[in-house]
Amino acid sequence: MFNFRKKENFAFGAISVDDDRDIHVLHFRRESNRGFFTESLRLARDVFLILVVFILFGVFAVQPVVVDGSSMLPQLEDGERLLVNKLVYYDIRSVSWGHLERGDIVVFWFPKEPNKSYVKRIIGLPGEMVEVRAGKVYINGVELQEDYLDTEHNQSLPTWPAREVEKHHYFVMGDNRDNSSDSRYWGLVPEKYIYGKAFFRYWQPGKIGFLEHGEYQDFDAKKIERLPGGTTPEFENVETP
Repeated sequence: MFNFRKKENFAFGAISVDDDRDIHVLHFRRESNRGFFTESLRLARDVFLILVVFILFGVFAVQPVVVDGSSMLPQLEDGERLLVNKLVYYDIRSVSWGHLERGDIVVFWFPKEPNKSYVKRIIGLPGEMVEVRAGKVYINGVELQEDYLDTEHNQSLPTWPAREVEKHHYFVMGDNRDNSSDSRYWGLVPEKYIYGKAFFRYWQPGKIGFLEHGEYQDFDAKKIERLPGGTTPEFENVETP
C-alpha cells in the first residue's frame, strides 16, 4: 500500500557556464559598483544638458528682470519680478510675440547711460508723429485712448510739442506720467537698445500672471502727408490749462 522505499537520486553533474551560453556569472559587488558609476555618469550628463538648455533659453528666449522704481504704476510696482521675451530682438513678424507693437511693456538699455535698464510702454512707432496735449497723447493727430492709465498718477496734464519717431526708433512712456523719465524728456529709444518685452509677472504673490498689453480699440492713426523736401507738417500746440 505504501511504498517507503527511498527514491532513486539521479546525478545531473556539475553546473557550468559552458552548458548554456546565456548564463552569466555575476560578481555582485563589482557589478553594483559598476552600476553606480554608470548611473552617476548618466545623471551628470542629464544635469549638464538641462543646464545648457536653461542657459540657451535665457540667452536667446526669456530673461528675468526686477522692476526698480514707480514709473509704471499702477501696472508695475517697485520690486516685482518679470519675465522678458527676448525673441522680439529678432523681429519675427509672423507672430505677435516675435516683434514690437504699440502697447508693449519693453525693457531696454537707457540711451543716455547704456549700463542702466529701463522699463516703459511703447507709445509711438517708427514714422509716426507723437504729441502730448494737456496730458493726452496724439498719434498723427489722432487721440490715443489709454485705458491702462489712472487719474491718481496722471494729474499734471502737461503739453509737449509734436515729435516724429525716426526709423528704427520708438517713443516710450511710463504709465505713471507724473513721475516717469521717458521719451518726453530724453528722446527716442533705438530699436537695437530694446532687448525684450515683459509678458509675465512671477512675483509678488497674489499678482502672478500675464501682464496687460495696451489695447487701443477703434484707433487708426492718420497717415502723415509729406511736404516737399521730405519735411512734415507741425501740429498746433495747446497750452496747459
